[in-house]
Order: sequence, then structure tokens, then C-alpha cells
Amino acid sequence: MLRTYANAATAFAAGTLLSLPSLATAAEVVTSIKPLELLVRAIAEDDVKTSTIVPAGSSPHTYSMRPSQRRALENADVIFWVGPDVESFLDRLLHGEEFRGRTVGLMDPENAHEEERHDGHHDHGGKHSGEADMHDHGDGEDPHLWLDPTLALGMAKDIHKALSGLKGADQETLDRNLARFESNLTETESIIRKKLEPAHALGLFAYHSAFTRFAEHYELPLVDVLTLNPELSPGARHVAEVQTKLREATHPCLLTEPQFNRQWWTSITEGLDVTFSTWDPLATDIGVSVNGYQEFQLGIAEAVLKCLPEDTEH
Repeated sequence: MLRTYANAATAFAAGTLLSLPSLATAAEVVTSIKPLELLVRAIAEDDVKTSTIVPAGSSPHTYSMRPSQRRALENADVIFWVGPDVESFLDRLLHGEEFRGRTVGLMDPENAHEEERHDGHHDHGGKHSGEADMHDHGDGEDPHLWLDPTLALGMAKDIHKALSGLKGADQETLDRNLARFESNLTETESIIRKKLEPAHALGLFAYHSAFTRFAEHYELPLVDVLTLNPELSPGARHVAEVQTKLREATHPCLLTEPQFNRQWWTSITEGLDVTFSTWDPLATDIGVSVNGYQEFQLGIAEAVLKCLPEDTEH
């Protein structure tokens, strides 16, 4: 009798385990920066595990990875990063043989979605990435793709494609999630454009070129940036030019970033009548959820609106 009961219990337990999703088989996705994790979370199935390498308060331009984060990369089913122009600390590692088959560079030409940039679906007449941009990190394209929602949609499609290739992927769910993301993104863009209408009277300045993508997409008046490369101190000639523009601008507002030393911009703006507002290109305070990317975009818009004279103190 006891043996019969034990056998029945064992069979029941085995059947129960077989009927439940196995946590051990859940895909593990590692992203270099949090905005990419927001895009992954919008597209991925619910049981996919996500994490980010660059922590809050750090810059991907200057970050040094910890050994535990190297182990996370080793355990990942897929790794998403922008590319060496943003996360230079990952360049040599991710181009090694160990990670080559599991790494997706979202700025890789093979992943480009030129039709998304130029077909007019989200095009409202602003300057696009194909045009010359004086604020690039180097001679190529501005790498801060995730800040332009049109390009973020292309990135989401690349993420969808990569996740679809994982063993056991639920294609129907991935397709549905991508469609939801695109619909919600279009709605959020419309809301942001309406919110930002008063901001077109401002003279906006940014600490570095990360803000350029967002400004161009929403046709905001970005006058200049303080430093063309956040890893280098701005030259004296460029500082003098920016100071002149700050004096001449209507309602000048400097958009600063929490990842960088405020001493750099306080010394440049000393004695000038400038409003400050902080925005975060790395979405530090945004929760990781299916709507996280839209909340991220809305947060940037709110930072711009804090530059308006009626909302700030001089």
C-alpha cells in the first residue's frame, strides 16, 4: 500500500513538473545599456530574463566591466549592444569567438532599417541620420540611435528577429508584442509632439551629442552642444563659441546628464543667465516594463518642458 502510494505520488509529481514551464529553460538576455533592456522587455515573452551591464550613474563611454558581468555574458542566450562607438569597453570581447554567435549589434549595417528612417511612417520633416551631423563622435553616424523613436522601432524589429531565432520561441507572442510596441510608440509620439509645442521658442543646449537624435526627431531647436566627445574636455575655442551662443539665445536652457561631472558645465556657464534641466539618456529611473520605452521618451520630453520660463527659476 505504501509502495503504491509512493509510486502514485511520484507519477503525480512528474506529471506536474512536465505540465509547468521550466524556469531552467527560460531564455537569458543581456543588454549593454538599460534603454535596450526596455526595448527587449517590450518584445520578449514574459518568462525571458533580462539584465543590463552598465549600472545606474555610469557612462557606457567610460565603463569598466566587473567579473560577475563577464559571467552574465557567458550565460546569456543572446546579447544586445549598440556598437563600439557607444560601448567601447565591449568591443574586443564581443568580437571574440566565444560571443560571436550570440551577439547582436544594433548599429550593425546588417541590422539597419533604412525604410524606417526614410519611408515617412514616423517622418515629420526633421533632419535624419543620413545627413551630415557635426555632433558625431567621429566621422560616422551618430550612435545614440535609441533616442530617436523611429530608429528604436527598427531596433525593436532586430530584437524581435533575434528572439524569434531562440529555441522554443513563441512566435505568435513575439509578433503580437512587436505590433503592440509599434502601436503604442505611434500614440506616444503624438502625445509628445503636442506637449513639446511650447518648447520650440527655447534655445536648447545639450552637454553632449546624445540629445541630438531626440531633438531632430521632434524638431526641437538644439543650438549647440558643450562637448563633441564626452571622453574629452572641450577645447577653448569651442567653449568660447558656445558661450557666445548662450548669451545670444532666447531663453537658453542647458540639458545636463547625471552620468557626467557637473563641474564641466558649471564653469562654462558661470555668469550667464542659463536655465538648467537634467535628462537621462540611459533611463536610470525608468522601470523595466512593456511600456518602459514610452515612459522613457515621455520623461525626456518632461525634462525639456522644465526649461520653459514659467516652469523654472532663474
